[in-house]
Amino acid sequence: MSSIEMVFVVALAAKLVAELVLDALNRSQVLKNSESLPAGLEGVMSEEKFQQANAYTLEKSRFGTLGLLLDAVLLLAVILSGFLPYVFGLWTEAMGNSAWSSALFLIVLMSALSIPGLPLEYWEQFKIEERYGFNRSTVKLWIMDKIKGTLVSLIIGFPLLWLLISIVGWLGTYWWVYGFGIMFGFQLVMMVLYPMLIIPIFNKLTPLEEGPLRTRLMAMSEKAGFHCSAIQVIDGSKRSAHSNAYFTGFGKFRRIVLYDTLIEQLGEEEIEAVLAHEIGHYKKGHIPKMIASSAVMMFLGFAIVGYLATNEAFFESFGFTEPDTGIAFLLFGLLGGTFTFWFSPLFNVLSRKHEYEADAFARDVVGDWQPLSRALRSLSEKNLSNLKPHPAYSGFHYSHPTLLEREAAMKAAG
Repeated sequence: MSSIEMVFVVALAAKLVAELVLDALNRSQVLKNSESLPAGLEGVMSEEKFQQANAYTLEKSRFGTLGLLLDAVLLLAVILSGFLPYVFGLWTEAMGNSAWSSALFLIVLMSALSIPGLPLEYWEQFKIEERYGFNRSTVKLWIMDKIKGTLVSLIIGFPLLWLLISIVGWLGTYWWVYGFGIMFGFQLVMMVLYPMLIIPIFNKLTPLEEGPLRTRLMAMSEKAGFHCSAIQVIDGSKRSAHSNAYFTGFGKFRRIVLYDTLIEQLGEEEIEAVLAHEIGHYKKGHIPKMIASSAVMMFLGFAIVGYLATNEAFFESFGFTEPDTGIAFLLFGLLGGTFTFWFSPLFNVLSRKHEYEADAFARDVVGDWQPLSRALRSLSEKNLSNLKPHPAYSGFHYSHPTLLEREAAMKAAG
């Protein structure tokens, strides 16, 4: 085993151990609080619902641990067995070593590597989610989603990868700078096109119908200084009973999307508070801030790929005879998560700061913190949320503050 392979194995082992420990800590926290609702959470859900939420959290955690172990074993096998250089050799012998064949190889290989995870996804959807009343999908719909997702990846991913690999020959040493520019520009375009072209492939988006709710939400939007031409409803209920709301696009293309399950589960005052929260993300400048941080990470990623693409020792350590830009992208994609995992708490701190600011904005626009609090409590109950996760687990896995943390922040500032 080469020294580079050893670094990868140690990094993967460290990440796996950390995740297993975090999962165990969180399960221990759930079990410790399982007898009754923790202080401050009385009234969020009934005792029966609380026990159901604990059971749901524990089952998801144990199942997630199984997934972590299987993913680690698969990744080790793929990286250390010589599988990648072997199949790449067979591919180039049959298809040649051009930019288009390299791009197609990456698409085909990544699709193939996702196949072992399909049984776990199926079990989670149709066993665990079904058992707790969340699954509303059918096997046919689930299969069609997988087929559509693969086709979308091929249609969008293939030309983009072909372009990124091609510019190496066109632009020389600093191709990765232009590659970053292409990918960043693509992301900005997709922020506009995704809700118009991609979402309709999987879901139906319809304008919120005329009526008291729409009138109320549009009036609040105007009061908040957010001139929104349309609020759209997505039919999330065709797959799951979980609910959500999100902001998409920017400039004149911005739009708020509400899950139909959210409208089913909340009253008008609570929905207004949720929408005010989403508008708060826009008014507080969170969208450009997240785009900027994403751009920085993407630039660093391209710089690393640009360096690896010419490093013969790196390729040789994984069994490849010569450098290849497509393979550099592949190895970076497969190995990068073992290192970026450790930065998760930093990104979550920024995300939680944004959530607090959006909560405060919603409180000020609505005039009271309680409507948003009621919405959060209702959603926590409907989604069987883990009401008090272990702090270390929350730090690595929660992009949003917990219910108690959000309520405390709104009360303190109110």
